[in-house]
Amino acid sequence: MATPNRSRLGLWSSLAGLVVLLAAAGGWWLGQHQQGPGRLDAHTRQLNAEASRLRLRLDRQEASPGEQQRLLELLIALNRQDQAIALLEPLADRQPERWSLRLMLAELRRDRGDRRGAERELRMILSRKPDQVEVLQLMTLLKLELGHGSEAEAQVRQAYDSASKTEIKPEAMGLGLLLAELQQRRGQNGQAQATYIKLASQFPDDQRPWLGLALLRHQLGQTKAAQAALEAARQRHSGPGKPDPILDKLAASWGLEPLRVPSPGTTPLKPQAPLPEPTGHQSP
Repeated sequence: MATPNRSRLGLWSSLAGLVVLLAAAGGWWLGQHQQGPGRLDAHTRQLNAEASRLRLRLDRQEASPGEQQRLLELLIALNRQDQAIALLEPLADRQPERWSLRLMLAELRRDRGDRRGAERELRMILSRKPDQVEVLQLMTLLKLELGHGSEAEAQVRQAYDSASKTEIKPEAMGLGLLLAELQQRRGQNGQAQATYIKLASQFPDDQRPWLGLALLRHQLGQTKAAQAALEAARQRHSGPGKPDPILDKLAASWGLEPLRVPSPGTTPLKPQAPLPEPTGHQSP
């Protein structure tokens, strides 16, 4: 189901995935601009006609679940947010197990400037699924916009700690990445580094904590430490003795040397304590 555009926390799902996403988005943009206004207008008229037909079927109570979803997608694509909200509200109420419907409703309310309404929808989801990362991402963004950064951090930390107790759950990765980025946004760079390092210990084969740590250290001007973190990410992505062109390009864009390729059998880098740093400003 299509979702409205929004700014999100937690962008480090994978560097390769990010590159693919940007390439795909660039191709879409170029295609749209090559079509010309006449073709775009014709396409919009076609979408409007389809939306009108599906709306009639909905009003007659003849629309199937698939047609209702298609209508919702069309309304969002056509920027008819008020109509999309009116359609989503009863759907979300009738199907509380489909939390993605209420998440979309929250996103639409935020896009309309109704942050309190969006927060209310998210609380309803979190009452049933307190560790749902996507919901916490949007809740965190809302709290930051409202100036409630400390409250956002406490909520994310509680979910992360809960997912890390006794047996580490898979969702602890997404929650930990969200916590680290939130800490960084609030000026808590040392704590963010510690969170990335803890994640790297909990998930020793995953490169994402190392990528986040590399980016943070680069932003702090810690060149050698950033390169070391990128090297640790490369070892977990490509394996010992194998180059990684994507990470080499990233290193070059940061003005770093290409990542070294250790001989087979080299022990992967282990998490280390964060480097000392100047005291920074902490946001609310």
